[in-house]
Amino acid sequence: MSLNLYDTSTRTVREFVPIEPGRVSIYLCGATVQAPPHIGHIRSGVNFDVLRRWLSRQGYDVTFCRNVTDLDDKIIRVAADEGVPWFVVAERNQRAFTWAYDQLGCLPPTVEPRAMGHVPEMIELMHRLIDKGHAYASGGDVYFDVRTYADRYGKLSNQKLENMLAAADTDADSAKRDPRDFALWKGEKPGEPTWPTPWGRGRPGWHLECSAMATKYLGGTFDIHGGGVDLIFPHHENEIAQSQAAGDGFARYWMHNGMLQLGGTKMSKSLGNSLLIPEMLRKVRPVELRYYLIAAHYRSSIDYSDESLQESAAGYRRLEGFVSRAAEVIHDVDATAPLPQAFVDALNDDLNVSQALAVVHEVVREGNVALAQGNKEQVARHLAETQTMLDVLGLDPRSEQWRNTGDSGLREVVDALIAVALEQRQAARARKDYAAADAIREQLAAAGVVVEDTPQGPRWELAR
Repeated sequence: MSLNLYDTSTRTVREFVPIEPGRVSIYLCGATVQAPPHIGHIRSGVNFDVLRRWLSRQGYDVTFCRNVTDLDDKIIRVAADEGVPWFVVAERNQRAFTWAYDQLGCLPPTVEPRAMGHVPEMIELMHRLIDKGHAYASGGDVYFDVRTYADRYGKLSNQKLENMLAAADTDADSAKRDPRDFALWKGEKPGEPTWPTPWGRGRPGWHLECSAMATKYLGGTFDIHGGGVDLIFPHHENEIAQSQAAGDGFARYWMHNGMLQLGGTKMSKSLGNSLLIPEMLRKVRPVELRYYLIAAHYRSSIDYSDESLQESAAGYRRLEGFVSRAAEVIHDVDATAPLPQAFVDALNDDLNVSQALAVVHEVVREGNVALAQGNKEQVARHLAETQTMLDVLGLDPRSEQWRNTGDSGLREVVDALIAVALEQRQAARARKDYAAADAIREQLAAAGVVVEDTPQGPRWELAR
């Protein structure tokens, strides 16, 4: 079975055939860095990280470009409110995004261009559009003339031009030929950063920058363009219009991940219902949060609740527990073990991670049976298959990512410190200093460690 992906532009599941055999080019709309990331932002990152890993597993050489929008209206407003330059806001929040991607096990992009480092490419693109009659300068601004592209404008979002509202991307539409025309370049305003162009000083419009960066690093035509479903219109619609009107083929497949909601409402910084990554990592470990964000199909919406997060984390711990127990029996895992066909079929079916995880859990169930029966041959096979599948998903608990960075490595330190505390408690009980023993137990409980005394000795677990 070949890889099949849902293409938003055709609203069908299509067989994926790259432009160049053996190579895949992906552009993902990354962060607009006016604030730190919440889990809705990072969901896109981990979903497309799984796509990238799956393509690499199939032998493709993947070029993965994830941009940073480091200047827009929102960033300017935040900077003005704080009384700092725009780049202070952008740099601070980009670091927060990078940290979050790293924490959740996303592979670093092949290239991560910042928009404001590509103004020359944007100016060149505007020249091409004006020369072809698809854009015009007016009052210091430059606009894309949607009527020159009327036969194709709206196809991605399945809209007709005559039914569209004004672009609403400038203070007034008086400089536009048509209110639906969108801004490629915004003329100089007091207090805003500007760059020189043949049409006057100003700064880029939001849509222009992605077309310039995508084609610079991936070429005029590339394989996959990704992002959240909320970007389909106007952002991605406008990217297609300006790129193809300039003569580029642009993206051949369009993939969009669903939104993450809170109480049925889209998660949004402006609505005050964001769950920031540091807050989430006080609830679960990074690998457990990654599992939660990829467990649903990437095109579906997720309605967040603490209960669903904890259920998901418990599901991951069941997989992790088998790997840990099996590794005590099997010391040499076959890293070349083939993937179960059902797992391959699931990922090839529009990246159906939820079905792929069902296959992982079934293999783990069989592996636990083999452990209970003492069948080392079967344990070895199931362990190899489990780790191979989890590696594709970026979830292998014994991988370097989770052993050495803020997850398994940290857990090993925590385990050691708790063991020392329990030894001190046992020593206090042995000398009948029950007040000291109780104090240690209370201090552990305050830190979220529940201690239970059993005939075999004390047992502990982290409170959830």
